[in-house]
Amino acid sequence: MVVHAENEHISLEKAWDILRNHFLPLYRPESVVVPLKSVNRLMGKRLTQDVVAKRNVPHFNASAVDGFAIRSSSSVYASSATPVILEKMDFQWVNTGLAVDHQSDSVLMVEDSSIDGNTGNLIIFKSLSAGENVRPVGEDVTRGQVIGRAGDIITSSFLSLCIASGIYELEIFSLPETIYIPTGDEIVSPQEWISTDFPESGLVAESNSTLLKGYFHEWGIPLHVHEILPDDPDIIRKAIKMAVTKYDLVLIGAGSAKGKKDHIASIISEEGCLLFHWLLMKPGRPAMGGIVGNTPVIDLPGFPMSTAVVLWSIVYPLLRLITQGDYDNSVLSKAVSSKESYEMTLLSSHSSPPGISEWLRFKAVELNEEKRIIPLTSGSSTLWSLSETDGLCLLPAKTLECPKGTKVSVWVTKDIPWKKRVLYQGSNDPALDRIVTYVRKYSGDIVLRSVGSMGGLAALSRDECHLAAAHLLDPVTGVYNESFIQDFCGNEIWERFLIYKRVQGIIVGSGNPKSINTVSDLARSDVRIINRQPGAGTRVLLDMLLQQSGIPSTSVSGYETQSVSHYDAANRIVAGVADAAIGIKAASDAMGLDFIPITEEPFEIIIPLKYMEHPGIKAFLDALQDNEWKKNVEDLGGYIWSA
Repeated sequence: MVVHAENEHISLEKAWDILRNHFLPLYRPESVVVPLKSVNRLMGKRLTQDVVAKRNVPHFNASAVDGFAIRSSSSVYASSATPVILEKMDFQWVNTGLAVDHQSDSVLMVEDSSIDGNTGNLIIFKSLSAGENVRPVGEDVTRGQVIGRAGDIITSSFLSLCIASGIYELEIFSLPETIYIPTGDEIVSPQEWISTDFPESGLVAESNSTLLKGYFHEWGIPLHVHEILPDDPDIIRKAIKMAVTKYDLVLIGAGSAKGKKDHIASIISEEGCLLFHWLLMKPGRPAMGGIVGNTPVIDLPGFPMSTAVVLWSIVYPLLRLITQGDYDNSVLSKAVSSKESYEMTLLSSHSSPPGISEWLRFKAVELNEEKRIIPLTSGSSTLWSLSETDGLCLLPAKTLECPKGTKVSVWVTKDIPWKKRVLYQGSNDPALDRIVTYVRKYSGDIVLRSVGSMGGLAALSRDECHLAAAHLLDPVTGVYNESFIQDFCGNEIWERFLIYKRVQGIIVGSGNPKSINTVSDLARSDVRIINRQPGAGTRVLLDMLLQQSGIPSTSVSGYETQSVSHYDAANRIVAGVADAAIGIKAASDAMGLDFIPITEEPFEIIIPLKYMEHPGIKAFLDALQDNEWKKNVEDLGGYIWSA
């Protein structure tokens, strides 16, 4: 059966309607009784029925303090001025938590009494009332009391309460069994990938199963992972037909696009019914869902971020549907394990494709008591931004342009140290990449955003960061940073800190196969460079060097091709897509490339005076003096400490 055209390229809302229409009738909640000793099986699960205490807690009158059990009537009028004396047969020593005998109705604290050394009698310095310092029977829980209700999620504190209340087993909803089947001739198991020093070109790690395991663990639902299958339709078909007889939900990895090796749509159509194909969502568009027998089958795109998005948007709602009967709009917040929801302001503009819902990843920071977010890389294959993100935002399909300052609703997925975190915008620098750990060591936090030296100073002038860095050479004066800082700071006072000098030069391939030795060689017809973005200090340096050599930028092949960092530029040379780049020695050394030094440039941190007392700034300045961080910088190579 082929999917109807109206169910191709559909909205997430329509996909949810399809899920409800086809899988809600399959909802048959089943229960299982689990002993309390099986803590791992119970944690995070839901109770099927009310839980009633079988014992009083405590089940005897218990002392709340260390002291003497007495009848309160025997302490009447007792005070430090008029103590009352009790003979040995009229009181009893009792420890905290132990039983108080039935003849006593109160406990006298040790500090309110004394023992006569000669007679052994008790001298009382305080009058007590009945029940004082005594936990009565059932003070916490009474027998027959409801201590848990149907639908409640089981927590560690609830399990402890059950033990105390005499409960030895709980009835919970049984959980669906899910299997994930990764497919693809190009994917390699995690074990094989890690053990291979130099993977063949075209091979990729099968990392999506690890991603799935993590989310299923957070959701408290078991997941089984099948061995990797090749792009063979007969093998995949056999695995799906077997899986739908054993599992409640079948997930397939990849094979959802239109390539020659993408077989999943036809297999689901031939063996069952393909319910929808492709979503109006970015990333996650290639997702599809169907039913084989009575079992839902969801195909996940191959790229990691797309996989995650379909997990949140389709798989988790489906799991809620077949375990709890339905879900509401809060399902996405639960799917991403959101800690809090906020309205935050975009610190940079963002464009969304028309008619498509877009998942946005971001870093967050507080500037002038306003919570702001910076969108991260949005590609469907980017694992880094998914790991690095502070949270997520689903922009509606009607959203097109989000100018800087737009307020958006976001789900925060990490604990953000708002008052201790600062935002750095400025030049990319490998040494600074390593300082975050040390800032946290000194009880601060920092977000690094590489926007180039000019971009950092501009952001600082707009009050869009707490600190910046620059290495901008003025071609007129030959002085670094001075004129640029004066242009941007206005009437504000900016503090400047020279951290070190960096060795800049020409990065070339190992062995320098093109025999590149000077800037003039970059204009040769057989040489292709990789450049940095406009406003980057390294690009400013290149422009000045070209000008001094009388070389127009239009004669340099690759001049308009940009890299986002020094490491990015060096990696492009390693990959063979460029022959040379202006960059720092640390990047060249890290990639095992050759390097022709040109200059030593001062690398300065700029901080507005008004932020100097910020906890994050103080931690950053402390981190700059940390000897361990300095050793890491020295190991990078190409850095010279300022005097």
